[in-house]
Amino acid sequence: MSLLKNSSKKQVFSSSGSETANRAAHFLKDLDEYPHNIHPALVPGVSIEDQKIRYGIDKPLLIGVASLVIGFILWGIFSPQSVLTTSSAALNWTMLNMGWLFNSLAIFLPVFLLTIGFSRFGKIPLGLDGEEPQYSTLSWAAMLFGAGIGIGIIFFGALEPLTFYLSPLPGTYEGVSSAAIRGALAQSALHWGPTAWAFYGIVGLAIGYVSFRKGRVPLMSSILTPVFGGESTSVWARLVDGMAIIATLFGTAASLGIGAMQITSGVKLVSGWSDLGNAFAIGLIVVLTIGTIISAVSGVGKGIRRLSNINLALAVILALFFFIAGPTVFIITILPGVIAEYFNQLPTMLGATMADSPQTQVFLSGWTTFYWAWWVSWAPFVGVFTAKISKGRTIRQFVTGVLFIPSSIIIVAFTFLGGTAIFKQRELQELAVGNDISMLPPSEEVFFRVLDYLPGATVIAPVVMLMLAVFFITSSDSASLVNSQLSQKGNPEPNRWITGFWAVLMAGIAVVILLMGGKTALSGLQNLVTVTALPFSVIIVLMCFALVKELRTDPMMIREHYEQTAISNAVRYGIEEHGDNFELAVEPVDPESDRGVGNDFDSTAEEYTDWYIRTDEDGNPVEYDYEQGAYIDPETGEPENKSE
Repeated sequence: MSLLKNSSKKQVFSSSGSETANRAAHFLKDLDEYPHNIHPALVPGVSIEDQKIRYGIDKPLLIGVASLVIGFILWGIFSPQSVLTTSSAALNWTMLNMGWLFNSLAIFLPVFLLTIGFSRFGKIPLGLDGEEPQYSTLSWAAMLFGAGIGIGIIFFGALEPLTFYLSPLPGTYEGVSSAAIRGALAQSALHWGPTAWAFYGIVGLAIGYVSFRKGRVPLMSSILTPVFGGESTSVWARLVDGMAIIATLFGTAASLGIGAMQITSGVKLVSGWSDLGNAFAIGLIVVLTIGTIISAVSGVGKGIRRLSNINLALAVILALFFFIAGPTVFIITILPGVIAEYFNQLPTMLGATMADSPQTQVFLSGWTTFYWAWWVSWAPFVGVFTAKISKGRTIRQFVTGVLFIPSSIIIVAFTFLGGTAIFKQRELQELAVGNDISMLPPSEEVFFRVLDYLPGATVIAPVVMLMLAVFFITSSDSASLVNSQLSQKGNPEPNRWITGFWAVLMAGIAVVILLMGGKTALSGLQNLVTVTALPFSVIIVLMCFALVKELRTDPMMIREHYEQTAISNAVRYGIEEHGDNFELAVEPVDPESDRGVGNDFDSTAEEYTDWYIRTDEDGNPVEYDYEQGAYIDPETGEPENKSE
């Protein structure tokens, strides 16, 4: 039976030696129908790193997005109240009319990724056939964990569970009760656990696949090529990449804003100074952004990454400090219950909608739906990072690792911090006087108030502020780098000054968030993140369709089709003609015969062959030798040196 589709021009061959030679000649002739004389089922994959691409600044995209953002920043500086009013109205409309989209994604994406990961697609590598993972499993897991550690965990780690303990999601459990302890931590686990990482995972999986398996530039628009077609310079492509840049700018700026608020709070509590206000926080943003620009334009990124690794270690030490210095037995006791409660309450927590009650609307707008929008806005940034470090991993490894490794550690960290906060509230009732949610300290102060109850707080507090500053710089630097790549046609080494430029705009948005929110800056943060993330949430839906469409035509899936058909046919006809004793053999057959493996498959169709046509920097087709893994020199006809 044939493993390759036979042309309709073929004739039925005898088994003589001369006819065997004719078969070989016809086989070679058939290869001319395929790009680079290789059947689509035998292509090992194409890596973006081996493509001939001329990168450059996408000026229309850069100017268009930058103009919109600069206009917004100027509006926010000169009329912050107007921005707050407008964004609040936009948030209200988005929550009431489109909140279902965010909530539906939160339910759909984990199921989608697990289905993809444990289906036949799961064995497809994010790389070439046989390519080994770039990093060891331990290093990969550590980097995934590092991607989830940042300002948000320190800001919300104590605040969020304590808030849910006092004022839970309506219809779940009674506030300030024994059930509220587990319920509050389970609600936080929903927001920061596998569901959150599913938003990152879909973008990371799609980027990793198209870049390391299909050889396309790591742009959001590249993922949607199977849906829309076209080039990266088309209007729709620039629109998609522009939405990703805007979502990343506002999502990361939100983290920078709350980071500056929390550092300010820490300085105030440690020093005993009076209320420093937004002026000090804005000054911090300016100073730390200067540090980001220095990192971006001076090439000290490796030093910053080393500092980030140190910060990661400090974050682990901080969580252990809360565990050891805090109510250790209490935390150990509730941790299993939190995990069980998470799965028990999962349908109820995910099933809450804006149509349930006014109280539920307020809760979802301020917490759950806001978080889904925030993760959408972070998805391009974290997705590109997870894709980059996952080269060589199979889809199954990627899905299980991204969904469960970082989220498990983050849930434990939240249990340490949040459990300590809840314990102190139950013991002292001082964080929220009289268990009244309205009597909680300002959001940015809660962490340091909880820390103040633990021994050694005066030593730990300055370390935490330093950690926040480093998280600020590394988050801003990394997000700006991704935006710089998106605005430079996917360039893996983008212009440093443009990277610094995006960092400045990000800082400008963070300043506007503080100005428009005043004492309640979180409201401004929620408004802007949710509204600006809405367009990219639609892009994520389209990514799912595009990814499945591409996976179905992957070389490994084509081979699987031939394998299943060949074995099925061989066993059937073997039993019919030879009974119990027969062996399988590979022989060409008449294209009209029902024994032909590829009779129902057009291997020359564009959907199977177009993607691996190699081109030069100007988009002109060039020859490539897949056996040698090298381009063909047009002058000599010989493979080029791969290192050139």
